[in-house]
Amino acid sequence: MSFEVIKPGPLSLLQDRGRHGVQHLGIGPSGAADRHAFAWACHLLGNSQLAAALEITLGSVRLIARATTSFALTGADLDARIDGTPLAPWCCHHIHAGQTLEFALPRSGLRAYLAVPGGFHAPAVYGSRATSVREMLGGLHGDGQPLKAGDVLAFDGAQVAPRCTPSRFIPDYRQELNLRLLPGYQFAAFCDDDIRQLLAKPFKVSTHSDRMGYRLEGCAIGTELPGIVSEGIAYGAVQVPPSGQPIVLLADRQTIGGYPKLGCVATQDASMLAQRMPGATLRFTLANGPELARERQQFEAFFAAKSGI
Repeated sequence: MSFEVIKPGPLSLLQDRGRHGVQHLGIGPSGAADRHAFAWACHLLGNSQLAAALEITLGSVRLIARATTSFALTGADLDARIDGTPLAPWCCHHIHAGQTLEFALPRSGLRAYLAVPGGFHAPAVYGSRATSVREMLGGLHGDGQPLKAGDVLAFDGAQVAPRCTPSRFIPDYRQELNLRLLPGYQFAAFCDDDIRQLLAKPFKVSTHSDRMGYRLEGCAIGTELPGIVSEGIAYGAVQVPPSGQPIVLLADRQTIGGYPKLGCVATQDASMLAQRMPGATLRFTLANGPELARERQQFEAFFAAKSGI
């Protein structure tokens, strides 16, 4: 079974849970930018969370099915259609051989996830099929390149019964986002006025944002702080460069960095951030550590039990 790529869009990448355990080699984890949407795409089909799905950024993608199969769509609403017939997001669908699956520009969100039974075939590089363009690793051909016209996305797996994600788990990407910040040990280096500004003022997503990190625009904080000795970077870390404009580091983040960090935002909130377009508004609040730990444990336990990992 396969899909042939007729129009690849600006950035369509095979992604999975990421390439973990190799940051000491200078290799970042990559993986799905929106872990929530990716996990649900796998779950709707009964796939392992290790299965590769297609992350479609900004739409403008056209695929032709070369066999009758099922697939799942989650994440951004990119006005997906089969031969012109609209498809509901966050659901499983059937497509017949010869039909065209097409994605237009975003109506809500930024990144959609297309999963197929068993996951797309691709060579594992350092234990993962995740595409890292910057590091030239993973993806369909193992070289870190986005999809291009003429690529064939092969997979195995039987059709599945139609299912949809319960509405309570479907985010509204148009809402103002609240980033729950778990302070790190450099948090105390920021003065009281900086912290008051951080928690009181809104920020906007900069146009200079990508899978590596989201740059924010708002009140400048920590402009007088010196750099630090480079150290490891965690998912969701909020680092503050000399400009004072925070950067939230995401899936394609660098492995080490020398800017002071406020801490990390909740994993779930980082996923929601990856769906925001430039200009979107967000705010920071201080997080409750045990509450975030319970939330993360529940998320991982649910999808481990339901999806084979």
